[in-house]
Amino acid sequence: MANVNILLELFWTFLKVNLLSTSGPASVGLLYHEAVGKFVTEQQFVQAVGFSSVLPGSDALQLAMYVGYAAHGFLGGLVALTASILPPTLIILGVTMILHRLRREAWISNFVEGLTPAIAVLMVFTAWKIFQKGGNTGWFGWSLALVSFLAMWFKLPERAVIILAGVVGIIFLSP
Repeated sequence: MANVNILLELFWTFLKVNLLSTSGPASVGLLYHEAVGKFVTEQQFVQAVGFSSVLPGSDALQLAMYVGYAAHGFLGGLVALTASILPPTLIILGVTMILHRLRREAWISNFVEGLTPAIAVLMVFTAWKIFQKGGNTGWFGWSLALVSFLAMWFKLPERAVIILAGVVGIIFLSP
């Protein structure tokens, strides 16, 4: 019975943390308050945050699995992971169901059509800010930007264009 109580407590803790905070530093602070002394020691928690920060993937999910595993082994990690992914999964499913029902509504298509240019302009401004922060690249940097833009305009795979532009930048723009 004690095993079930620990698993229920793990589930409730991670469900609460993921319902009350967005991912990131806020969830780490809340999880620290909820988990240290109950499931893990402070030293274990600090190590878990360090490991989850350097490993690829979601920090919050890795931290949940670590704390759950420390509290109750593999099953604890699975319960903590399930409770962590449950709230965003249900929200996304709910929004998807609503949008699926409304997809034929004229105002939805108008809304999406209105978002498209705004997002495009936002992406251009973001790219411009990144380009400005890159320093003085001169004509070569402008040429690289223009060629990359044309490659994407002609529907070349975006990932390939970005990787190729980065490699060319490393080769030709390195001091």
